[in-house]
Amino acid sequence: MKKIIQANPTFSFIAAPSFAVAPSFITSVSFTIAVLGLLSGTSTTDAQDFTTARPLLDAHCTDCHNATTQEGGLDLSALSMDLRQPAALAKWIRIHDRIAKGEMPPAEGNTMTENQRAQVLGILKPAIVQAHASSKGAVLRRLNRREYENTMNDLFGTHLQLEEMLPEDGRSHGFDTVGEALSISAVQMQRYLEAAEAVIDAAVVSTIAKPESNTTNSSYVDTRGGENFLGKNWLQLDDGAVVFFRQWGYPTGMLRETNVRSAGRYKLRVHGYAFQTDTPVTFSIAGTTFQRGVEQPTWGYYSMPVGDALNVHTVEIETWIESNYMVRIEPWGIDDAYEIKNKGIENYRGPGLAIKSIEVEGPLIDEWPSRGHKLLFEGLKREEIMPSNPHDRERSYYKPRFALTLIDAESEVTAALKRIAAAAFRRPASDADVKSYLDLFAVQLQQGNSAEEAYRTAVVAIFCSPDFLFLKEPAGQLDDYQLASRLAYALSRTSPDPSLLAAAEQQQLSKDPAALPAHAIRLMLSPDFSRFITDYTDSWLNLREIEFTNPDKALFPEFDEYLQHSMVRETRAFLTEMISRDLPVTNIVKSDFAMLNERLAQHYEIENVDGPQLQAVQLPEDSVRGGFLTQGAVLKVSANGNNTSPVVRGVFVMERILAEEVPPPPPGIPGVEPDIRGATTLRDLLDKHRNVDTCRSCHQMIDPPGFALECFDTVGMYRDRFRSLGDGERVIRRINGNNVRYKLGLPVDASGTLTNGRSFDGYVQFRDLFAYDQHRLAVAFVSKFLTFATGREMGFSDRAEIDRIAASTATSNYGIRSLIMAAIDSPIFRHK
Repeated sequence: MKKIIQANPTFSFIAAPSFAVAPSFITSVSFTIAVLGLLSGTSTTDAQDFTTARPLLDAHCTDCHNATTQEGGLDLSALSMDLRQPAALAKWIRIHDRIAKGEMPPAEGNTMTENQRAQVLGILKPAIVQAHASSKGAVLRRLNRREYENTMNDLFGTHLQLEEMLPEDGRSHGFDTVGEALSISAVQMQRYLEAAEAVIDAAVVSTIAKPESNTTNSSYVDTRGGENFLGKNWLQLDDGAVVFFRQWGYPTGMLRETNVRSAGRYKLRVHGYAFQTDTPVTFSIAGTTFQRGVEQPTWGYYSMPVGDALNVHTVEIETWIESNYMVRIEPWGIDDAYEIKNKGIENYRGPGLAIKSIEVEGPLIDEWPSRGHKLLFEGLKREEIMPSNPHDRERSYYKPRFALTLIDAESEVTAALKRIAAAAFRRPASDADVKSYLDLFAVQLQQGNSAEEAYRTAVVAIFCSPDFLFLKEPAGQLDDYQLASRLAYALSRTSPDPSLLAAAEQQQLSKDPAALPAHAIRLMLSPDFSRFITDYTDSWLNLREIEFTNPDKALFPEFDEYLQHSMVRETRAFLTEMISRDLPVTNIVKSDFAMLNERLAQHYEIENVDGPQLQAVQLPEDSVRGGFLTQGAVLKVSANGNNTSPVVRGVFVMERILAEEVPPPPPGIPGVEPDIRGATTLRDLLDKHRNVDTCRSCHQMIDPPGFALECFDTVGMYRDRFRSLGDGERVIRRINGNNVRYKLGLPVDASGTLTNGRSFDGYVQFRDLFAYDQHRLAVAFVSKFLTFATGREMGFSDRAEIDRIAASTATSNYGIRSLIMAAIDSPIFRHK
């Protein structure tokens, strides 16, 4: 069944008062996008040909899959053969795949010959290919929240957290770039109006002269409230430095005098040294505020060298700081509160972090006026409205007002709106494209609004239009501007840059075979490619859930903020390294190196790694680490915080690493629950679960990788026994000065048998078996990347092309960058 989703913009602008007078602009401007999902068309499949598979299926499959038994929840006699029905198509794909893999009919009692198997597949495959091909590629894709934020901030030179202003995006198989999951609502449209207003307010110049950058220099000795901690929690030295000996405790290293009044980009310089130690001290630089329920960002972890009063070091960073945020400094790895309490801080001889002072320079302004101001007012005359008393301009409280002076309003505003629409729509804009916005401008003027108020209303409408909010790609081959947008949003997560738009204007992307790959390489080398790394790992490996699985401190006292910060950076750095070095796809599950810093190395029990900066570390030959599946972030998001589940992790591996969809449990089949009849481990429970006919086929697939990963706990530490807060063996161990509370429970069994019959005794053997099939891993990676990049899920009719893409990189050992480049240069990427 063919899906056609069209966007029909209907503008009904009524009596919009000025922005200055009525901020409730959204209540006075009615904006409606009608997105119609029309189910139409007929399948190109010849139903008669498809039904010829029925006799063979009846002869070999209906003994188990009938109205009475319904093994696996499937009744073939009741299954529709109309492939225009999505549910029926999905089931027929599942049937095809299980027959193709030899899983069905089962080996025991199988009477289907290889010729009959080939005959069934020969009937099913072309019919399913045609049915799927007729239904794909017709969904209009909306920008997701992060793409919207990137685009608006890049166009206007702002740095607003717009993502938080918008409703959460829907997801499909983990991805929030898939068109079918990105719906739109009236509430969302209101948020877009508010966000567009906020961006324009932030971008438009509201002062006469360029704001000045100031530098403040503050110390903990002089900080308000510091007298309560000096000599007790902080040690004051003769040179004026203050030493911190504790981490993650009270008081924190917040310095009130570093509070910034205006949001902006700042340079921070921390002057200090490592005290009473012959090795550097690691510390965090973070932001903190008294506002509740807002982000408390950690800007990074850094190493302070050894020094003294005559050898003070400076650590400098540059970061964005929101208004009313202060700098917070905290050391890591030197928590000896118990010894300090007994001896007194003045007699303590352990290591510490001495901070002399902190400089804050900013806000740093590179563009004046902002690029957004230039975008809005280039070619228009905007002047300050002089006050009646000229001396008012010299007063500190004076706030200038500005006004547009238009001589030929229609001509001037049309030119300006066309320039803005071209930037917003990611293609040239015509007079026809901006006519409705020009009409809106005229209506606003007639209603008594000023020229600037009317103009801003029209601009806001442009950035709430379907041409901006949606990637308008008609079914079929994409034109150059559509290709430019698809490539830009795939690799830099924002609208096309001038170089890409120039190539589109000259039709190079469609006519020159080397142009699209060349621009892809260029974008991979740009700083914005880090956005791809972040967004792709957030979706593909579910790193966006890293904050939602924090463990019980009693069970896992080793876990801290530094570890979590490092975990996420490890996974992203590992993917970056794979792409930059074009490493083989097998590194996804098995690599001879890892991206580590001191905290991760300590966590993974790997020696000789110093400092907070990530580095490529060669792993010992007998290491269980290497690849994404042994990384702390991946292991953490595939657990629930306190416990691991072989089922959850098994599904994670199958769906995210192998791109194989695991069907939900059949209706009426409960999840795994404790068995009061004597089962003592989750493995025992799953063994009994697999004895149920309707559960066996899926659990044979998902349980083995889940069992293999049982040797890693919820925060990614290797284990051979489970931890417990109940019964178990007592553990004598101190962490951060405290005795641990957890006990050691049952032993871990990480053995299993794959669906191909090959067995493994633990994770290392499983990893080797798993990494053996490079082509399978390559096909899965290409499928995931193309889903992310094209905005639609890959399906049955894409399989042959994805297989070809993967095979084309075999000579480069299935390098990850080669796979991405081949996918971008494929018909799937170039077509809707």
